[in-house]
Amino acid sequence: MMLYIVRSDMRHPENGRIVMLELVYQHCIGKAGATEGFPFDEDTLVLKVGGKMFALISLEKSPLWISLKCDPERAVELRESYASVQPGYHLSKIHWNSIVLDGELSDKLVIELIDHSYNLIRSSLTAKIRKALDDGTFGDST
Repeated sequence: MMLYIVRSDMRHPENGRIVMLELVYQHCIGKAGATEGFPFDEDTLVLKVGGKMFALISLEKSPLWISLKCDPERAVELRESYASVQPGYHLSKIHWNSIVLDGELSDKLVIELIDHSYNLIRSSLTAKIRKALDDGTFGDST
């Protein structure tokens, strides 16, 4: 699946949501070995690396929500610092945060948190899978 999103008048709240969706989606799917699917329902886009989830994007929520894996200590710090960062929705509250992308967090911080989630999952993969990700051969049938 590919999301095609057209940038338009940013003064309309829905347009800001669409641009944020594009930013988040493109960053996630651009990660080495990232795959996407809808294993739970048609509204929750799940991004995985090595068969493990690193991001869940709630496509129908407005403002947009994304759930990301997080180091437990950092997860608590983020929740205490930002009202838009909440314990993971339908996920482990210790290891996952659900983030309301309502503008409280900067784009830079959102990207950093996506990278953090991806790296946590990537580091949990076997050495063989990590090497294939590094070589760009992950998922090759050879």
